[in-house]
Amino acid sequence: MGGGEDLPGSVLFACTHNSIRSPMAAGLMRLHFGPLMRVDSAGVRPAEEVSGMAAFVMDEAGADISKLRPKGFEAFEEDDEGPFDLIVSLSPEAHHRALDLVPKLGKAAEYWPTFDPSLAEGSREQVLLEYRSVRDGLEKRIAHRFQRPSTG
Repeated sequence: MGGGEDLPGSVLFACTHNSIRSPMAAGLMRLHFGPLMRVDSAGVRPAEEVSGMAAFVMDEAGADISKLRPKGFEAFEEDDEGPFDLIVSLSPEAHHRALDLVPKLGKAAEYWPTFDPSLAEGSREQVLLEYRSVRDGLEKRIAHRFQRPSTG
């Protein structure tokens, strides 16, 4: 799917642990669209907390994800707001789960293969470069896929 499609009213980003990729994507989406869109994130097996490295590189971009508490898909199963217009999965495991949840949790699902920067090795600066690379890749993908409505 390319850019120019109708803007969904709600997007759920999903990854394996809801501690790095999906919180980063949701944070970037909120920077772009603010209250125009319902945005959240979930994981297949939620971690205890958001990655400190992810929070650090997102702070550089102007988004605070440090207080986010990772949650699973089940957090949305009894959601009064209804299904999301779109689930964007960032890991293979999350995409398999998301497909099982269409149409109950989301009207459609897309898969954006995204590297898990927690697998990066090296110095702190080398690892941060991987986190920044993931952040910047998600930023480009979001800007391409979700065009802001024109105000003209």
